[in-house]
Amino acid sequence: MVETKVSSKKKRGFYVKMRLLHAKNGRAQEKSCFFKYYKWFLWLSLSLYLFSSYFITNNNPPNKPTSLTKTRVSNAKTILASRALFESTNASHLQESTNDRGLLKDLKIFVYELPPNYNTDWLSNDRCTKHLFASEVAIHRALLNSDVRTFDPYEAHFFFVPVYVSCNFSIINGFPAIGHARTLISSAIQLISSQYPFWNRTQGSDHVFVASHDYGACFHAMEDVAVADGIPGFLKNSIILQTFGVKYKHPCQEVENVLIPPYIPPESVRTTLENFPVTGRRNIFVFFRGKMEVHPKNISGRFYSKRVRTVIWRKFNSDRRFYLRRHRFAGYQSEIVRSVFCLCPLGWAPWSPRLVESVVLGCVPVIIADGIRLPFPSAVNWAEISLTVAERDVGKLGTILEHVAATNLSTIQKNLWDQRNRRALLFNNQVQEGDATWQVLLSLAENMDRSYESSSRASRVSS
Repeated sequence: MVETKVSSKKKRGFYVKMRLLHAKNGRAQEKSCFFKYYKWFLWLSLSLYLFSSYFITNNNPPNKPTSLTKTRVSNAKTILASRALFESTNASHLQESTNDRGLLKDLKIFVYELPPNYNTDWLSNDRCTKHLFASEVAIHRALLNSDVRTFDPYEAHFFFVPVYVSCNFSIINGFPAIGHARTLISSAIQLISSQYPFWNRTQGSDHVFVASHDYGACFHAMEDVAVADGIPGFLKNSIILQTFGVKYKHPCQEVENVLIPPYIPPESVRTTLENFPVTGRRNIFVFFRGKMEVHPKNISGRFYSKRVRTVIWRKFNSDRRFYLRRHRFAGYQSEIVRSVFCLCPLGWAPWSPRLVESVVLGCVPVIIADGIRLPFPSAVNWAEISLTVAERDVGKLGTILEHVAATNLSTIQKNLWDQRNRRALLFNNQVQEGDATWQVLLSLAENMDRSYESSSRASRVSS
């Protein structure tokens, strides 16, 4: 009996020992198997990472904006096509500065020295240099200090006529009154054509004027009146730098023109960005401050903004996603720089200073103005940094912007915050490489064959 008990104890001990040994070996095998697959997984992940890095590096150079032109909206119920979110353009990417300098190297512009009643006398009102039409002042100042300026009119390719017509502010509403524009410019032309031979030899085709008003050289804020009046005959051969531009035929752009941005004081932008960095926190989803009529038909019987702003107010005034204000506020740039999307609807004219303010302060511009042309497309790739919403789709803004925020907002912002966009849309008192006046000069340089000097030189060479 005793031997049997001992034997059974040994067997039970052997059994337990073997079970423990089996369990230990099993875990070892499992652990070995786990490490085997773990190493394989790490190797595969590292290979994919290196391959992806190589592919991205070679297909997206560091200075090239991320492309949005192939973006597709997948939810057809949410976004209607026309309705296209992005304006499709064939604009090239940002131009190389070396090529730009080469274009400007030979450009010569003569600036007429007119009596002060045509320009500098108007500067007694400080607003003359700061309001949205003030590009006429800024371009003049920049040209006076520019390397392209020549004091010899016989070597000039172009002639700049500095007439300030936007500084006559109405005593009724404080807005610039431009009723005197035609008379003042006509008088300036009579003066230069009587004192110099250059206007008469080309009928003004190489002379440059600024018309930074609602409807350009038609010189009226109301489209129907502007169209009826048209561009004065004495300007139809000249080159007009104007803020008005559309993609369809329009009487107020039937002249050789360069589309320029509205004026925003660069010093105000710098001050705002010192306090609110462009990449800082943005706690306003959709922003608009400006005129929004509850009843859009004014006393003249015209519908302001083609009712677009009225729809925005009625539809989204109580929507918490929208920060809408109808009254002026001097510090409104501090609101733009804290906003994700900034609405840029048409007013009386398609363009708006909000377009420039949005870009330079890093807020994605939402352009609501059918057929609008945008300034300097070779320097600012608008399709990559902005959204375009059809006027008829303005009631769907909430859905559209929510969709963009959930998909490719970060890509748009990355492209938008490129400093070259800000530089190209701001005028400075001295020309800076890449700024708005620089872009104007590039446009003129590309059309030097229009000038009398270029054609005369070609004739001398051929003879």
